[in-house]
Amino acid sequence: MTVNRVRVLMTVYLAAFALVSAVVFVGCTTADTEIVEVIKEVVVEKEVVKEVEVPGATVIKEVVKEVEVPGATVIKEVVKEVQVPVTQVVDLDPGKLVIYSGRKESLIGNIVTQFEEVTGIEVEVKWGKTFPMATMIIEEGANSPADVYIAQDPGGLGFLSNAGRLHTLDSDITDRVVDWAKPDDNSWIGLSGRSRVLVHTNGMTDLPVTLNDLTDPKWKGKLGWAPTNSSFQTMVTGMRKLWGEAETRQWLEDMLKNEPIIYPKNTPQVAAAAAEEISIGLVNHYYLHRFMAEEGTTFNARNLYMSNGGPGSLIMVAGAGIVDTASNVDNAEMFLKFMTSNVAQQYFAGQIYEYPVVPAENGVKTHYLIPDLTTLNTPEISMSDLSDLEGTAAIFKELGMLD
Repeated sequence: MTVNRVRVLMTVYLAAFALVSAVVFVGCTTADTEIVEVIKEVVVEKEVVKEVEVPGATVIKEVVKEVEVPGATVIKEVVKEVQVPVTQVVDLDPGKLVIYSGRKESLIGNIVTQFEEVTGIEVEVKWGKTFPMATMIIEEGANSPADVYIAQDPGGLGFLSNAGRLHTLDSDITDRVVDWAKPDDNSWIGLSGRSRVLVHTNGMTDLPVTLNDLTDPKWKGKLGWAPTNSSFQTMVTGMRKLWGEAETRQWLEDMLKNEPIIYPKNTPQVAAAAAEEISIGLVNHYYLHRFMAEEGTTFNARNLYMSNGGPGSLIMVAGAGIVDTASNVDNAEMFLKFMTSNVAQQYFAGQIYEYPVVPAENGVKTHYLIPDLTTLNTPEISMSDLSDLEGTAAIFKELGMLD
């Protein structure tokens, strides 16, 4: 901080009773001369000029002086310098923040804008998909302008963490988030939670209980999935952890025999289920509620939360980390704290229909349209177990699911 020198000019009017001896000759009827001492009131005007170094914006000084007045009498003069607020004109540039986001602007653009408005920080966002954004940071190396990386799921974050491209976060950031929503190495944190579900045409009664039920030939041509979508890839990554490589590969091969319709992402699967183009799609839970918010309860699709505790009921997080070559680390840390504040968490819960990742005692309420997280039978798996998207992508390529 620049140290300003403030010249404090203070004029002190000291009303003092100066004891001045005056000799006065008074005429008498006798020959003697009488000397009379007269007390005379003297007003002394004294100008005190003092220079004070101000490291901040306030002068706080107290000065006591004893001043000797020429003559026979000593006057004690007290000069007190009071606290004087000083308006210091400082050019405080809050700086900037560069975000690479694998989440859509339609989902988080508003809350990023709110952070920018509250802090005054200039935010530049590069929007894209989770894995391509992570790959871009790797390819850019030390020259990457990215400060923060936001991912739709743990896979992209784990990919960057395993490559050594994420900072280890301080505890004042990670402690804000519940344990299930962050990895063991504290290289990133979850910002919101999403449950995997089966979206289906409304009114269906013959619904599957497990993901294995979808391999039944009766579902041939009636299923939808999105192999290029990172959330689907993360679910299969969790399946590899829970079921093992062989069983996961077999499930994929059996699903391919049922000729699922390929979609680029989750949203069109929900629309297709409502239009009865498919019976079931494999998606995240919150997409349905975005449709219902616009079209009401007559929207012709519903979610099935699977109750068997397998990969089909996986809870994943969208999360963020600070890139190791970030130029604006302080602003990046401020951003992560803002995104885990009650304001941002209530935005995710109330506007995006996602699950908050902060402790329940914080008071952030889950949207009434989605089941409480404690009622779901979710598998025991850590966010760190969901990081091997490369291994999953390799299997997809072998099976012809990806180019």
